[in-house]
Amino acid sequence: MALLGPGAPLILGSASPRRREILERLRVPFVVVATGTDERVLEGEPVAEYLSRIVLLKLEAVRAVLDAGLAARARAILVADTSVVDGGAILGKPIDAREAREMLERLAGRTHEVHTRFALVRADARIVAHAETVITRVSFRGLGRDEVDAYAASGEGMDKAGGYAVQGLAAGFVTRIEGSYTNVVGLPACEMVVALGKIAQTA
Repeated sequence: MALLGPGAPLILGSASPRRREILERLRVPFVVVATGTDERVLEGEPVAEYLSRIVLLKLEAVRAVLDAGLAARARAILVADTSVVDGGAILGKPIDAREAREMLERLAGRTHEVHTRFALVRADARIVAHAETVITRVSFRGLGRDEVDAYAASGEGMDKAGGYAVQGLAAGFVTRIEGSYTNVVGLPACEMVVALGKIAQTA
């Protein structure tokens, strides 16, 4: 997909293999520039404010380490953050198996939301060209304690928001998805493609 033109890769500011896989499936050329960002939620911080703050922090972190040569030939920088939200509470990545079990028990038999905010900025500019938050509703069936324990013990959800991977074993928990599936995985493919297309048209 020649969204960015030949020789103009996208800079992906993320170490997430799920986001890499989505871009690869879309045939978008990209280079990974991964950085560390403190993703802790501030006390009383609303979901929208949290996502906006974290995405901007990730963008600045990428800029701080970006090689000048790569920046000169790249077309845009992409950063994103995905949060699982239940009843207004942000469920981040579990710190251990106990917390992973607690998250699954909380989500079981209920419908929660997955919010992914992504931002695109031209590599040669400071102004964000596009920023958008996509929300998907995900419903889980009821789960038995043995299922919760087995899934937590598998370790699959330890580096995932909400403690589960919809593209993995947790697919067997999901009864309904309302909205973008790839958004739950970590990057809303349709919305991102549209945004990249707009950037390419104004280049």
